[in-house]
Amino acid sequence: MEKIPILRMGQFLLVTIQVDLYDQLAENLESDLVNMVKTHNAAGVLIDVSSVSIIDSFMGRILGNIATMSKIMDAETVVVGMQPAVAITLVELGLPLKGVHAALNVEKGMELLNSKLLLNKNEEDEDLEHDDNSDSSE
Repeated sequence: MEKIPILRMGQFLLVTIQVDLYDQLAENLESDLVNMVKTHNAAGVLIDVSSVSIIDSFMGRILGNIATMSKIMDAETVVVGMQPAVAITLVELGLPLKGVHAALNVEKGMELLNSKLLLNKNEEDEDLEHDDNSDSSE
């Protein structure tokens, strides 16, 4: 059975889709990726679709599902390298890819994941500080 490789890069997972995705392969990717987010306690997922020339509504939903499931498991998702024709198709199909952040290439995608991670950490620190101040006023 064919599988899409998922690489661990520090606290992120990197997926480079080099083949046209058929339904079963896309579903396997979704399952494998979510399991790896849990296994490695990943903070982010970067999906490189630069080699993908066609995305149908099913694949669009899979990308959205991956982002939603990853977010529930406290990981951000960034899709990079989207071809203009693919972006046009997704818009025409009415698939907004909620929860999916986009970047032009892998380098910019990693920068975006790092900035999201830093932003989330700062928000957590503020919440802890707020909780500490609440406790001391009682």
